Amino acid sequence: MSLLRRPAFYLCLLIASTAHLPAQAQNLLSLVESARNYDAAVQASRAQLEAAQRRADQARAGLLPSAGLSSGVSRANTDISNPSSDRSSTSQTIGINATQPLYRPANRITYTQGQRGVDIAQAQLEAANQDLLVRVSQAYFDVLAAQDTLMFVQAQKAAVSEQLASAKRNFEVGTATVTDSREAQARYDLVLAQEIAADNDLRVKRLALDQLTGSTGSQPKPLALPAKLPDVQPQEVNAWVQTALDRQPTLLQAQTTLDIAKLETQKAETGHLPTVDLQAGYNIARNPNGTAVNPGISNRTNTASVGVTLNLPLFAGFAVQNRVKETVALEEQARANLEAARRNIAQATRAAFFGVESAQGQVKALEAAEASSQSALDANQLGYQVGVRINIDVLNAQSQLFQTKRDLAQARYNVLLGTLKLRQTAGTLSVDDLQAINALLVN
Repeated sequence: MSLLRRPAFYLCLLIASTAHLPAQAQNLLSLVESARNYDAAVQASRAQLEAAQRRADQARAGLLPSAGLSSGVSRANTDISNPSSDRSSTSQTIGINATQPLYRPANRITYTQGQRGVDIAQAQLEAANQDLLVRVSQAYFDVLAAQDTLMFVQAQKAAVSEQLASAKRNFEVGTATVTDSREAQARYDLVLAQEIAADNDLRVKRLALDQLTGSTGSQPKPLALPAKLPDVQPQEVNAWVQTALDRQPTLLQAQTTLDIAKLETQKAETGHLPTVDLQAGYNIARNPNGTAVNPGISNRTNTASVGVTLNLPLFAGFAVQNRVKETVALEEQARANLEAARRNIAQATRAAFFGVESAQGQVKALEAAEASSQSALDANQLGYQVGVRINIDVLNAQSQLFQTKRDLAQARYNVLLGTLKLRQTAGTLSVDDLQAINALLVN
């Protein structure tokens, strides 16, 4: 085979070797599913949601009746001086009493706040799930990028090795100087160092993916080439910004926090309002050996009662007024935080959208650069054979070609990750979006 095509030949051999994946190779969705049941952040968000639901149930208790059973036994000794006597008596009591709130506005507001707290926890869980999808995808494509880097470095090493052998042969026959051999040897030593670094980086990236998914020895499936990268729909940035303002979990949390702060102000204002409770009870009092007034005469008293209790606050040392002022200030703080979140989300959405557009443009430019670099390498190799180019020209052209191939592979991953991050910023990222990327992988 001619030297002109050998670098591309070595690269094709390495790419073909990756096409025959081991049986345990996983796609993106399978690793996401593993991480979903393993990730500590998602599990913590689920527990937080459960706790919020139980807090809401506790707040509901303020609207429901309460009942209590009470009983007691007491003994009294009474000394009477005139006439002198010592009388003892025993009292036994038992009763059940119940209270039903009729008008307690603070309790109803607390219950509403509990429900909104569940909404916040639900939004936090949704944000954690979307963040998990991005983290797994990032780790997945980090491994693929590290594999590509190692593959391209090994292909470059094979090409440089061939160039080194050619330079030595030409020097032996007198058609090249010793400089060509030394330049090729220097480039070969540099590529060896790059291969060691790339191999270590791949190990680190695989460990990170294993830690995230809870598995061992993850083998991500690579992209099927040529890859047709998905377009961003809609292609208008303002549409993405509006979607983010409507659906982003962070904004939903900030909005709900403001709603809770408003309810807290309303609850503070109820400090001036009366409360009304319905109370009912049934109590039994028994004196088996009489009382100090009627000794020796056993008696029993059964009392049933029902009534309405009104409690009207009159003055509490200005505590209610100051509490209202405090909650109003906290409400303004929550409103400012919501506005800051809106601005940050809008900016992040625009940055993510333009980042995807830039990555797509880089892919097209690098595809053109790859073809140009291949042509430049072919021309330099031909020129080297006929004596119009020197060895360093060929080595530089080889390095440029493999660098361009590596950058192109990374740019493709950046487009896919950028699309996922854009949807995460807009609050619409779901497993269905990963399904579209999963279809681009090798089967």
